[in-house]
Amino acid sequence: MSAEPTHLAPPAAPPAAPPAGGQRPAVEPVRRLLADGREILYFDAQPGTPREAVDRRALEPAQSSSRLRHDPFTDEWITIAGHRQSRTFLPAADACPLCPSSPARSSEVPEHAYDVVVFENRFPSLVGLPDAPLPPAPVGAATVQAPGTGRCEVVVFTDEHDASLGRLPVSRVRLLVDAWAQRTRELSARPGVAHVFVFENRGADIGVTLQHPHGQIYAYPFVPPRAQQLAQATRDHRTRTGGCLVCDRLEVERAAQERVVVRGRAWTALVPFAARWPFEVHVVPHRHVRGLPDLTADERDELAALWGDVLRRFDGVFGVPMPYVAAWHAPPVAEPDGHVFGQVFSLRRSVDKLKYLAGSESAMGAWVGDLLPELAAEALRAAS
Repeated sequence: MSAEPTHLAPPAAPPAAPPAGGQRPAVEPVRRLLADGREILYFDAQPGTPREAVDRRALEPAQSSSRLRHDPFTDEWITIAGHRQSRTFLPAADACPLCPSSPARSSEVPEHAYDVVVFENRFPSLVGLPDAPLPPAPVGAATVQAPGTGRCEVVVFTDEHDASLGRLPVSRVRLLVDAWAQRTRELSARPGVAHVFVFENRGADIGVTLQHPHGQIYAYPFVPPRAQQLAQATRDHRTRTGGCLVCDRLEVERAAQERVVVRGRAWTALVPFAARWPFEVHVVPHRHVRGLPDLTADERDELAALWGDVLRRFDGVFGVPMPYVAAWHAPPVAEPDGHVFGQVFSLRRSVDKLKYLAGSESAMGAWVGDLLPELAAEALRAAS
């Protein structure tokens, strides 16, 4: 392709260790409780902001019927959460549970304004962390199930109902990165957590049930299939070559350039060679870093700028808000090796068409791409 990757800053060789002066920041939120006992955490741009945060609603403790059932055909845990059928579904803006509270109406956030808040989901798929991760299920065709334990958190990164993450100031995204890192570090230390997953769903076409921009964090008592696959590929590559799979792939992509979208000093955003989705970008740190809590202050600074840049490019491809899933892939808690990276993908394949998972993808897991990854990268480079 003739187009050159966009630069946030001149590219630099991947450092082997945290840069001088780039210590990992420690961020601690203000903690309060909601009326039904759920925890809410305030991450404030100005530390020390007073937070009365008194939830004046009369709420009963949340009820959960979640169960984990083992699928012996795939050796996967499936969460059955029938109680979520009654969760809030696309409320009107004046009834949004994520907007700030006012004298006339109380919401999930009992403050009149906020920066970034994280709280336990009122309709969680998983609730109540166990003392230990789930043990391996026995081999055979027997029915095996377990309590649906874990933790599901909602991450709200703006009190503006009609905002979007890609349009927020870099300083707000930087605060969000700190919140992601703090929650990942704390949840990973819980003895019953096997994997922590940070993600955002955006757009009705993706299936969001609340339009107010927000993300989520899941703390699983098991390792999800995708994380298992990535961990196994990492182990296999290390055994064969002695190197890191993500580091080595990043070197290949940075040399080829044709799928690189944005290059910075510490991060590169690229379309993967074997992209599944019409538009898919991986955001990869140059340094071999295991997870979000391990990022230095300098790496977090650049990520905040680059993350918003990538999201705006998604919107710019067709000139309309792009539905997307944005996810962070890191190794399981017990996995010593790994290299964190972000992923943003959309099922929109043209301005008026969506990619639906048909028989090959849904039933067989054999993906069929709709757009050449090199063309997708060129379109994202050209988008503004």
